[in-house]
Amino acid sequence: MPKPAEIRAQVASELNRRSRLAVPAFAAGVLYLLSSIITSSTLNGAPTVGVLQGLAPAFSGVANPTVSPRAAEVKFISHNASPLIAGSVLAALAIGVLTLVLLLLYDGARFRRPETWPHARTLVLVGGIGFAVVSVGHQIVSSIETHNFATSTDHSISAVESALTKGAANQLVQYLSLFAGLALAAGMIITAMNAQRVGLLPRWMGILGIITGLLLFFPIGGAEFQIIPSFWLVMMGLLLMGRWPGGDPPAWEAGEARPWPSAAQQRAERQAAAQPAGAAAGAANGAAAEPLQPSRSQKRRQRRKGRGGRPS
Repeated sequence: MPKPAEIRAQVASELNRRSRLAVPAFAAGVLYLLSSIITSSTLNGAPTVGVLQGLAPAFSGVANPTVSPRAAEVKFISHNASPLIAGSVLAALAIGVLTLVLLLLYDGARFRRPETWPHARTLVLVGGIGFAVVSVGHQIVSSIETHNFATSTDHSISAVESALTKGAANQLVQYLSLFAGLALAAGMIITAMNAQRVGLLPRWMGILGIITGLLLFFPIGGAEFQIIPSFWLVMMGLLLMGRWPGGDPPAWEAGEARPWPSAAQQRAERQAAAQPAGAAAGAANGAAAEPLQPSRSQKRRQRRKGRGGRPS
């Protein structure tokens, strides 16, 4: 159990880190979305090779044509290397800021919940740095390999595969990207779960953080789904600025775990708050419906009438 002085020091440290990360986190969300737009819009203009086009040499009886049907695609990537590298640099900057935000969340969660898995911080740090560096390195290697292809005379199928995927440099960055992405995704999922558990993140932000970690490793859905990591970073920027709707989650100021109530708990709290008001209203209605009791003089007159006497 942390002492009050330790809690005050932790809260002050977190406040300082939040003030320095708030604007960068918001900007990182915008940069990540811009990176996806630049990359996808550039690659959308690349020439595509359909199934029939790819099999055309085989239909013609040529097993290994001197010019691969995908040669134009490689040349296109070579000629558009600059925007692709620029997009990767923007994504790397966003990943770098994301790493710092996750470290802040992890440190806060572990202080409030010491049983948090300690190696998650290493996964975030190594995976975040590695993924940011490899994302830029992959585009640089790709630009070099495709440029060598475009300026050479060998445009065969094997040369295309070497320029795009099977070259030694390409395979190296692919493996590094795989391991770094896996580390970052695992670290982010664990961090988001624990930050939600101690109350540093609202429940839906914790779930969205888990989805973001998955999307960083499995870029499914194309550029459209990359808006989710961008949105998460923008909302984290607002939270770190202290501009969260309804105020900061209480766990930040308390310096201890204040789990966000579930939907069932919120419903039970609303019902408990409504019961006293309902009971008071019921008591008021009961008092209004209760018949008036006769006074003593009215009772005496009723008894005299019952005996046949005259009222005085």
